[in-house]
Amino acid sequence: MGKPLIGGQAVIEGVLMRAPNHYAVAVRKPNKKISVKTQKYVSVTKRNKFLGFPFIRGIIVLGETVVLGTRALTYSANEALEEEEEKLTKKELVFTLIVSIVAVLLIFKFLPLLLAHFFKKTLELNNFWFNLIDGVIKLGIFLGYLWALSLMKDVQRMFEYHGAEHMAVHCYEAKKDLTVKNVRKYQTTHPRCGTEFLLLVVVISIVFYMFIPLGTGFWMKYFLRILLLPVIAGVSYEILKVSGVHYNKKIFKIIAAPGMLLQKITTKKPADDQIEVAIKSLEAALKAETKDSSSTLS
Repeated sequence: MGKPLIGGQAVIEGVLMRAPNHYAVAVRKPNKKISVKTQKYVSVTKRNKFLGFPFIRGIIVLGETVVLGTRALTYSANEALEEEEEKLTKKELVFTLIVSIVAVLLIFKFLPLLLAHFFKKTLELNNFWFNLIDGVIKLGIFLGYLWALSLMKDVQRMFEYHGAEHMAVHCYEAKKDLTVKNVRKYQTTHPRCGTEFLLLVVVISIVFYMFIPLGTGFWMKYFLRILLLPVIAGVSYEILKVSGVHYNKKIFKIIAAPGMLLQKITTKKPADDQIEVAIKSLEAALKAETKDSSSTLS
C-alpha cells in the first residue's frame, strides 16, 4: 500500500492535518504545552459512489473542508485562550463564517461585476473584454486582500503555521523522519495548497463567464456567477488534484507556478516550536490512520 495522501491547514496557534479517514488538530496552548485532538472522518465521496465522481467530488470536498475547518478553528481558538478567558461557541464561529461568505460574495463577485459594467458602458466592451476586466479586477482585489491580511500580526502567525504545515507534509512525502531538523530543510510552498485552489477558481471563472451572454442583465449575471461557483470549484479541484500528484512534470509545474508564487504571501518561515506543532498533528493523523487500517485488516 502507498503512503496516505495528507492535506492540512493552519488554525489559531496550530495545524490541522487530514489523512484519508482521520484528521488531527494540534494547538500550542498558552502554557506552551501542545494539545492534540484526533477524530475519524470518512468523506461522503467514499460512502456514495455518485458523489465520488470527478468534478462532483470537488464540490463535496470543498464543503467538507469548510466543515472540518470550522470545527478545527473552534477547537484551536478555545485551546489557545487563557483559562480565564471566555471560550468561543460553535454558534459564534458559524455566524462569523456566514458573515464571511456574504462578504466574499459582495467583495469578490458583486463589486468586480459592478466595476466591469461601468467600464463596459464607458469603453463599449465586447463579451471577451468585459469578462477579462471582471476577472482582472477580482484578481486584483484578491491579491490586495491577501497582502493586507499579511500585515496583521495574528494573521502572520497563522501564515507561519501554514508554512510549517507545508514543510511537514513535504518531509513526510519525501519519506524522511519527522523531526524539526528534517522538516526545516523543506520549502513553505506546496502545489496542493488551498491558495492554489483559490487562484484557480478566479482564473477558471473568467473562462466560464465568457459563456454568459453580454446582453444578460446585471442581476442575472450576478445570480449566474453564484450559480456557477460549484461547477467552477469542481473543475478547479480536479486540476489541483492532478497537478499536485504530477507536479514533477513540466506542464503541471507551469500550471502551479502562479499559485506557488502567491504562497510567498500566505506562508511564512515558521519557528521551531511551530514546526513541532505541525509534526505532532501529522503524527497523530497518521497514527490514527495506521491503527484503523490495522484493525480493519485484523
